Amino acid sequence: MHLTMPTTVIEGTQLTVMPFRPDVVIGTMGLPTLLQLVPSPRTEEDTRALKYASGTLRRHAEVRALVQRMLKSTQKGRNVTSYAAYIASGVNGEYGSGWSTPPITLWLDGQPGAVSDELIPGSGIRTVTVLPGSPVVAIDGETQVTAWHELYDSPERFGITYEKLTTVRLPYELYFGLTVESARQIFYDRNVEGVPVAKNLAMSMDQRDIGTQLAHRIGESVKVEHEGRIIPFGKLVQGRKRQLTKSDPELITLSALRVLVITALHGRAGLALTSSTLHDDRLPQGVDAEQAGQRLVPLLSRLVTRLYPHLAARTAVSAPAVLAGIGIAAHQTTGWATSGSALTEEELFALLEPVRWEREATYWDGVAASANASGALNFGGGAKNSGGRVADALLHPDTEYGRRIRGW
Repeated sequence: MHLTMPTTVIEGTQLTVMPFRPDVVIGTMGLPTLLQLVPSPRTEEDTRALKYASGTLRRHAEVRALVQRMLKSTQKGRNVTSYAAYIASGVNGEYGSGWSTPPITLWLDGQPGAVSDELIPGSGIRTVTVLPGSPVVAIDGETQVTAWHELYDSPERFGITYEKLTTVRLPYELYFGLTVESARQIFYDRNVEGVPVAKNLAMSMDQRDIGTQLAHRIGESVKVEHEGRIIPFGKLVQGRKRQLTKSDPELITLSALRVLVITALHGRAGLALTSSTLHDDRLPQGVDAEQAGQRLVPLLSRLVTRLYPHLAARTAVSAPAVLAGIGIAAHQTTGWATSGSALTEEELFALLEPVRWEREATYWDGVAASANASGALNFGGGAKNSGGRVADALLHPDTEYGRRIRGW
């Protein structure tokens, strides 16, 4: 007796997709499917483990090395655990709907084993089958893939369960039939051609960041007269750009206002934190988010109200370096400053009152800015470089810089 062998059944991982180019499809897949298709990059960089791995895994590692950078000893690798913790919090519902991971860009080295007809005529939706052992590499989103592997390998470490992880579906795009050179080019284009967001601007968009939250509350709390109308100061805060131009109607950037908040909260130590996310675990010792808000929102609201005429006149007070110095001085009035002399609000305002905020080299050259040969000022040094000098000048009127900024 002779059995006939099947001729049309293709075994492998079947994905439901929609093409948007002849060699690219998009879709979603369950997390276990992704982890089966794309092995852990950490494992593939472990030479000892790879020595005893299957030939399929070693082949995959070789293909990955052609189009991806290393995780080990890079910032990319160091970000994996924090990314996994963020994802776990999102899956657990801690962020509500306000969290996201980008679609993962995959490359299949070769062609699908099979492509079906359209499942719904005219829709483009069909299935593709990835043959067992066919290398599928994440050419963009590999840090995310590695984070998902860490979650699935040790869910209890991140306070999540297998049951929740198995319900996750992930968006992806899958390229196939491309040469290694084309896959490398996509990696380059995704990582270089796009303009990265400046980190301090990105921080100002983070609505879970305490500094951003307080900056928004101050913007809502302060009411100012602008062009004959009383409006919230927040209407004059630019939240989409890192720097203002002369044509912008706003008077200050959100990232600069956040610098004021962070330095008022932490003092000089805040200079190193202006480009870092500020959550509960990075508040001063003994201070929680509620206490920080109760003290800083009224304090900085009064401060912004006093400084508003100078902001409206577009003086030096809107420069991040100057705001950082003001924040450091304001920190001495909070009640939780651990160094320097404590100040009352009246004493703080008395120190600020005689300052010459005009953007003139006579007052700010060498303190918060540098002047060129014609005397034009450049405040480009930023909060980290110049905030400490501004604070010293504000807090110590009898020093050289203290006298300079007051025109004495």
